[in-house]
Amino acid sequence: MKTIICEQVERFVMTEQEEPELTEGCAVVQIRRIGICGTDLHAYKGNQPFFTYPKVLGHELSGTIVRVAGESEWKAGDLVSIIPYMHCGKCLACREGKTNCCTSMQVLGVHMDGGMRERIAVPLSHLVRADGLTLDEAALLEPLSIGAHAVRRAQVKEGQRALVIGAGPIGLGVMAFARLAGAEVIAMDVNEERLDFCRRWAGVKQTVHALQEPLAALRELTEGELPQVVFDATGNGRSMTAAFDYAAHGGTLVYVGLVKGDITFHDPEFHKRELTLMGSRNATADDFGHVLEAVRSGAVQVGPLITHRAAFTQMIDEFEQWLLPEQRVIKAIVEL
Repeated sequence: MKTIICEQVERFVMTEQEEPELTEGCAVVQIRRIGICGTDLHAYKGNQPFFTYPKVLGHELSGTIVRVAGESEWKAGDLVSIIPYMHCGKCLACREGKTNCCTSMQVLGVHMDGGMRERIAVPLSHLVRADGLTLDEAALLEPLSIGAHAVRRAQVKEGQRALVIGAGPIGLGVMAFARLAGAEVIAMDVNEERLDFCRRWAGVKQTVHALQEPLAALRELTEGELPQVVFDATGNGRSMTAAFDYAAHGGTLVYVGLVKGDITFHDPEFHKRELTLMGSRNATADDFGHVLEAVRSGAVQVGPLITHRAAFTQMIDEFEQWLLPEQRVIKAIVEL
């Protein structure tokens, strides 16, 4: 079967691999859509944490079941989304239901080979039945679930002000699900076009340009009180450090993005505000279910997020273009 391998930094190769082995408790899935994520872009450029080469990328996946091992409620032809976080099921985090931060986590396309190939074997426990969704929608359950998980982790409440820093796909997902939770969402980004998209797609009414005295702007928008919840989805160390200044007294700061480095903060100010600092990693099956229902009901529209497409056989030629700011990529999709 055809497979695309990220052989080394800035080098993809198309090759032939053996068919996946079907083992007990698994299904072979024909991959039909692959969403291109920031993780894929960083891996290609050589700045993705915890990454080694060569590797098959791809973790935003949808497809149809080809074969199932043994008796199962699943059958050939079922449309599925894939939960790409392979957890051990035995560690303390897993035993407490926090499978998203398993101590032995292996993420498809990051720690182990992913779905940038024609077929892949997946544990049945990591399949999500995507009846009523399109292939595009099923593939984008994963990035949207990351945002939904962050909102759930922060326990966003009706009427709260929630600032979301970073208007990439993950930040946009945070905005959408914070709004669905009843929050008054404020979007912050360095790109005015992205802020306009936040207004149109995520229903955000208030925006702040990150390079134009953002703290003063936030104080004006919140009558000086600042947002109760701040999400940073940038993966940028300077932004993540500055985010401490944006949360209200008694508020919560949630790091959704990951930076390869240290974050520091001024402890007296941290204590004075009695801030809660959280990390938010990946998502759980419950988050996928929540997102699936939001997409299925039409509360979240996936279509406008997809700005670029390529056939699987053309992806290598197109990928470099998706790195260029002038291309204005929000989400690129690979079709098989």
